[in-house]
Amino acid sequence: MKHPAPHPRRCGVVAAVVALVLLACLQIQYHHLKVDLGSSGFASGTQHTSSDRHHWGSSSSSNSYRNRKAATGTNGLPRGIVEPHSDMYLRPLWESSSATAKRQNKKDQYTALLAMAVGISQIKNVDNMARKFLNENYAVMLFHYDGNVDGWRHLQWSDKAVHILAHNQTKWWFAKRFLHPDVMAIYDFIFLWDEDLGVEHFNPRRYLDIMVSEGLEITQPALDPDLSTDIHHRITIRNKMTKVHRRIYDNRPSMNCSDNSTGPPCTGWVEGMAPVFSRAAWKCVWHLIQNDLIHGWGLDMKLGYCAQGDRTEKVGVIDSEYVVHQGIPSLGGPSLTSKKPRRSLDLRTHIRRQSSAELAKFKERWNRAVREDEEWTDPFQS
Repeated sequence: MKHPAPHPRRCGVVAAVVALVLLACLQIQYHHLKVDLGSSGFASGTQHTSSDRHHWGSSSSSNSYRNRKAATGTNGLPRGIVEPHSDMYLRPLWESSSATAKRQNKKDQYTALLAMAVGISQIKNVDNMARKFLNENYAVMLFHYDGNVDGWRHLQWSDKAVHILAHNQTKWWFAKRFLHPDVMAIYDFIFLWDEDLGVEHFNPRRYLDIMVSEGLEITQPALDPDLSTDIHHRITIRNKMTKVHRRIYDNRPSMNCSDNSTGPPCTGWVEGMAPVFSRAAWKCVWHLIQNDLIHGWGLDMKLGYCAQGDRTEKVGVIDSEYVVHQGIPSLGGPSLTSKKPRRSLDLRTHIRRQSSAELAKFKERWNRAVREDEEWTDPFQS
């Protein structure tokens, strides 16, 4: 008995329904696969920024944000509560939030942090520096290497600064552990200074105005050649005729600095005693700091790689806002708990030997990294 052939139109409808069901199943499987990959560590590691919050309406941005949440471990949180950054502003226990905001926005053209490793013997210098920065509503963080925090309590501004204590550690050790770029992202500029600087002729706000107007990413204030007692490099000496200088000229065979020079010590370079970094530059510099090489020797020669462009243009020494380098070595002196006096000369000799050894290690690591990273190209190699 022959059955009548199915109507062609009915067959087409059934086929279409089956196709739609299969397509829906494939989309569901694909979505689950993406989620699984994200939770397994394959999601994008791109940092979440506040600008992302303005794009939640689009599906692509929503998927991207879910991937970021997986990468940062915030899967269990609603997106609006995620706070990716922090700062060093101290919050009073009882002051209203409106009063706090009013104080912080008093002079809010730039946000900046001054961070220094300090000892009580340099309290006069540090007092002068801290007051100048706090008067501009900039944050101050002091790293106490000698164990004496209470000795600073009598200063009027002491409670406005952040104090961190670790015995006999350098500013580079502190910076690597307490100035992570995610915490520093709230600041436009980071001042990572030594404690033996005279700032009578220095104004931090005018300094940053110049830094911004000149398009600089890494800078240092020039050194007064008449009053400074410890000047190691010509490029750091103040030029009284200019506001900023980016290079020096020296025809001695040992230097040979000219307009054709493209790198340190002739151009694109600042010293490690008083560097100032933009937010973008600091994000790079923090990763350049080696966790176990605490004296930072060799870093200055490579800072130009973090200048966010041509180091001959983005790195400079600001002459109109200058400081005095007093060259007072205090780190490594007797601690408060020392029972026996120690000879400072011997200690400084040991520190210098350690610094030289670390310099050799840093150079070795840099050269090895260059050899092993086949995808990296030196942007300054002619």
